[in-house]
Amino acid sequence: MSWWRWFGSRRGDPEADKLELDAEIEAHLAMAAADARSRGLDDATAQREAQREFGNVALVKDVTREAWGWVWLERVQQDLKYALRQMSKSKGFAIAVIGTLALGIGAATAMFTVVDHVLLRPLPYADVSRLVEIYENSGSGDDRSPSTYLDIAAWREQAKSFDEIAFYSNRNGRSFAEGKDATTQVAFMLVSGNLFRTLGVSPQLGVGLKDRPESFAKRGDDRTLVMSDSAWRTLFGADRGILGKTVRVNGEPYTVVGVMPRGFSFPFGSGMFFPFGSELPQMWAPVVLGAKDQERTYDSRYNPIARLRRGVTPAQAAAEMETIQARVALGYEDPEWRADVNHARLEKYGASDVPKETTKALLALTAAAGLLWLIACLNATNLLLARASARQREMAMRGALGASRWRLMQQLILEGLVLIGMAAVLGAGLALGSILFFHHMLMEQLPFAAPSTVSWRVLAVLVGLTLVSAVVSSAWPAVLAAKSPIERALRQGGQQSGATRSQHGVRSGLVIAEIALSLALLAACGLLLRTIYALRHVPLGFRTDHILVANMQVPTYKFAQVNAATSVYEPLLVRVQHMPGIDAAGLMTQVPLGHTFQVHLSLRGDSGKGENTVISQFKAVSPELQKVFGFQMLKGRYFNAGDTASSEPVVVVNRAFARAFDPHEQDAGKVIGKKLVSLSPKGTEGKPTTIIGVLDDFHQYRVSEPSEPEVQVIPAQVSPESGYYTVLEGIAMDLAVRTRRSPSQVIPELRGALKQASPELAESKFTTMDQIVEDSYGSQMLAARLLEIFAGSALLLCVAGLYGLLAYVVSQRTREMGVRFALGAQRGDVLWLVMRQAGVLVVCGVALGMGMAFAAGKLVRSYLYGVSAHDGWTLAGVAVLLMLSGAVAAYLPARRAAEVNPVEALRAE
Repeated sequence: MSWWRWFGSRRGDPEADKLELDAEIEAHLAMAAADARSRGLDDATAQREAQREFGNVALVKDVTREAWGWVWLERVQQDLKYALRQMSKSKGFAIAVIGTLALGIGAATAMFTVVDHVLLRPLPYADVSRLVEIYENSGSGDDRSPSTYLDIAAWREQAKSFDEIAFYSNRNGRSFAEGKDATTQVAFMLVSGNLFRTLGVSPQLGVGLKDRPESFAKRGDDRTLVMSDSAWRTLFGADRGILGKTVRVNGEPYTVVGVMPRGFSFPFGSGMFFPFGSELPQMWAPVVLGAKDQERTYDSRYNPIARLRRGVTPAQAAAEMETIQARVALGYEDPEWRADVNHARLEKYGASDVPKETTKALLALTAAAGLLWLIACLNATNLLLARASARQREMAMRGALGASRWRLMQQLILEGLVLIGMAAVLGAGLALGSILFFHHMLMEQLPFAAPSTVSWRVLAVLVGLTLVSAVVSSAWPAVLAAKSPIERALRQGGQQSGATRSQHGVRSGLVIAEIALSLALLAACGLLLRTIYALRHVPLGFRTDHILVANMQVPTYKFAQVNAATSVYEPLLVRVQHMPGIDAAGLMTQVPLGHTFQVHLSLRGDSGKGENTVISQFKAVSPELQKVFGFQMLKGRYFNAGDTASSEPVVVVNRAFARAFDPHEQDAGKVIGKKLVSLSPKGTEGKPTTIIGVLDDFHQYRVSEPSEPEVQVIPAQVSPESGYYTVLEGIAMDLAVRTRRSPSQVIPELRGALKQASPELAESKFTTMDQIVEDSYGSQMLAARLLEIFAGSALLLCVAGLYGLLAYVVSQRTREMGVRFALGAQRGDVLWLVMRQAGVLVVCGVALGMGMAFAAGKLVRSYLYGVSAHDGWTLAGVAVLLMLSGAVAAYLPARRAAEVNPVEALRAE
């Protein structure tokens, strides 16, 4: 039994009801005929008299079945079958509508997937609206300073606005855990025992950390550990017997006491806390307080997180904390530090984890995807309008045979829904394909891992977009077709009876809107493409060709008290330099334009003559690096083999540092010979070092940003006893290699050399310097690539819409063209007639689109470089492109109109 019959059978057996109805009608007719025969009529006349008195049998059956209530299912099934037959007869029309809507739905769904993952991603905690972060600051600006344990203890004792106050810290640098098969880098956090209770989440396995008040215990008293679900699965193969086993993290043993649920992570947006990998497997161990935590020092600071009591608003809690913090600040002996912490600030947890630049870029791209979806809907509506206009005679015939307007609308709407349903499925596939295609770029730009699938929210939006598309693209043409006068459609013949003047105006208006929206997208795309062009022609200040870079995952704990420069890096560098095909090799804590390991340090002159304190990027580099990148020396010399641990400590600075160090001195070389001292976070000074050279400026972080002050030291002079070594966390390094061989040949050999130096280094990430430069274009490149697709699709849809409109107009005006030729018109006149009509539409659309283009320029202004938001050349270029595309789209229908045979055109009518 088919589904509609099964559904109808819930109210009875449809087949039995039909047989019963047929039997009743036959019985009624038989009785009427018998009555007529009793009055003396013959059999034939009696049958006719019975039929005449009963009326239309088919109509009686239809009315009766309507009363039964399930006949609408049969009609829906009939309409669906008819829609599929129509699609098979008009394959070009079906492909055009499905492809158009799939582009729009796919683009919008892909962008919303990313927005949902980044901006709407729900935090995996209970009642997250009550979670707040607490920061100490001076009362001005947006400082986000961590707090000492003594301050947190005072808040716990005095504050009444919170159920819980927990804290956590990341002081372990790069951490490594020993799994079943290998040592893997992890995100390792020290947390208070009540952290998971504060978050409202319990482990899926085990009991978790002991929730007890912290005490100043000796190191090693609490060696327990909780791991994330990803760590449990990645490192230990989801072994359910992991509880109670010992796991070594950074070489120290911990007992596993819990595994958190799948999807749980902390901190939220861990890439902000672990720049070495935002999606590393996570592990948490309890904080063990020591002597340093009994004083207010920089080494005893933690990040607090609190849960508000029910009924307490953030404003009320902030007011209470201000009062408490004024008392807490009195415990600081240093007046400057006291001034920096005399205020407390509350912020909703997770509110600031997504950078504003990323948020703006995603919202702007989502708006662009929405425009493309709107253009697709307009195009599909135009196609369906044309289809409805061409079928007006069919609809009129159906109406004349008794079909109601609602019945006609139902048929047309169901045909549209079939097309849109197929477009939605294809659009979902396009969305997933787009996300996978742009996965690398998204990973580089997003603070969280890029999405690889869609969530239920995205599926809900996809359904919503489909329904809206159905209303816009099907209902409107269906209403217009159903409301068309039946008499005129039946009375007139030929194709010209299809569209009224108002319908033609509506279709023309839709094409103009498509052109205007396409111009806005093309203008934004043009501005970003000019930005990328400008960025590609910015002098970087170093070479990028034939350079391989290995970001070495340094196990910090192994080299905390060992000179890594002499024990690991020097032997590794010698080994790599002697490999075949290696022209040069060097080490650097972070290569130019990299995003792996940034350190800033405050330095000032040692002469006491009032030189400026300069906050600069701080890097350790080997002397061979100049051969790899071709850095240009402005004055002085670069490092050489004579700069050793026993020689005078030296540094090399760049031109930007020289300008910041002495703004009044025009000659950057005058800083050579000056001595610098570093200022640690505690304000103490390091040993003085001498400037021996000044590098010409090169771009360090982004191509679009100017050079920042930079100070370079040589690893041979960075020992565990020096302050620089602590800053560099055991010297985390990038290995840069200039080679004539292909990366596929060199990388396996380099990986072997790294493994020989230290087993953990074998997992280092390799990339080319050209790819690093490409990634440094950041949001500009991502926006440009996506807008290229959006704008190209919009232009294609716009051209298709204009071509479809003109082709339809020409087909409707075939008889008119024949009359014009019969009256002496030349083919050029007819060609110009159609081209002129297209020109009016394009000019109107361009004029309207210019205003939208100005608004689009404002949206992308923050991503532009080397071009203004309202660049005249770009606007003129996209306008010309649209006009040329419109001319090409119009020429084919115009030429078809000019080739009309007047005799055949007149005979056809």
